[in-house]
Amino acid sequence: MSGPLALPTTLLEEIYRHARETFPRECCGYIVGAGDAAKLVRCLNRQDVLHEQDPVTYPRTAETAYQIAGRELLALVRSFDSEEPATVIYHSHPRVGAYFSDEDTRAAVSAGYPVAYLVVDVQDKGIPESRLFERDPDTEPPRYREVARFDGADI
Repeated sequence: MSGPLALPTTLLEEIYRHARETFPRECCGYIVGAGDAAKLVRCLNRQDVLHEQDPVTYPRTAETAYQIAGRELLALVRSFDSEEPATVIYHSHPRVGAYFSDEDTRAAVSAGYPVAYLVVDVQDKGIPESRLFERDPDTEPPRYREVARFDGADI
């Protein structure tokens, strides 16, 4: 990534609606393309299913974690070889704020996708803001830095 992405208001509103619909669980998905041609791809958060199947490996539920899995994960990975690659992966943080957590960092570093990450702060009433993070190429171990903030919505 080079410099913060411009996220169209219509896409942010769609992401905020997704966050509200899944609250108090985390929503997740990604954006393919950029600018006015960007499109949102909503994903199903598979964390609860994984937690139920194997709570030792997946100790957290969808209220505090997200997993894109199966066909949706395959489509995300395949997008990087397409004309419209994923540019942003998004998820919500119900009731805890829009920050890039240690777990978010571990997952992003492990995946190694060439994307920015949008984290949405979703509260009981409304969405105060969202923040965009990108990998800092000058840090080792890898860290993510905030590159943009977006106003929330009363959704």
